[in-house]
Amino acid sequence: MNFNEHSALAGKHAFLSPSSYHWINYNDQKLEARWYSSVAAARGTALHEYAQKAILLGIKQAKTKTTINQYINDAIGYKMAVEQTLFYSYNCFGHADTISFRSNFLRIHDLKTGITATSHHQLEVYAALFCLEYEISPFEIDIELRIYQNDEIRVFIPEPETIVRIMDKIVIFDKQIEILKEGGF
Repeated sequence: MNFNEHSALAGKHAFLSPSSYHWINYNDQKLEARWYSSVAAARGTALHEYAQKAILLGIKQAKTKTTINQYINDAIGYKMAVEQTLFYSYNCFGHADTISFRSNFLRIHDLKTGITATSHHQLEVYAALFCLEYEISPFEIDIELRIYQNDEIRVFIPEPETIVRIMDKIVIFDKQIEILKEGGF
């Protein structure tokens, strides 16, 4: 048999994909909810890309209370790096949406485009990774974490002890994972 060629689809996945087969049990409402969720995720990705380009190009947005405008303008105003990788090991690293460190002040901002409630814990992990990578004690710096979502800015000032606990957990879990890797599967 000569199978049909579909080279344009290489590496892509259909919405109703066999590998994500749970849709066979969906009703109309569940299908619609999943569809809108996937559209929202794609929109979020596009908004992050737009914000990254605007920040890198220094293109300030209109001074409104919209999430994206506040996020972009603050990142430009604070001269923040965009999509900065924070690396402890291949077992633990991440990409901060925007980050800056000047005069012993660490600032990390996260753009959230969904409506679901979010937590500042992700930002605390970024702060811990920063401190580990650059060998800086969280007791010797000031840290401000911000989440931009739903036309609001939520500001968090983490306790240094919280960041140290996360740093310790990263180090311990990284070692444990390396031991597990040695055992293979």
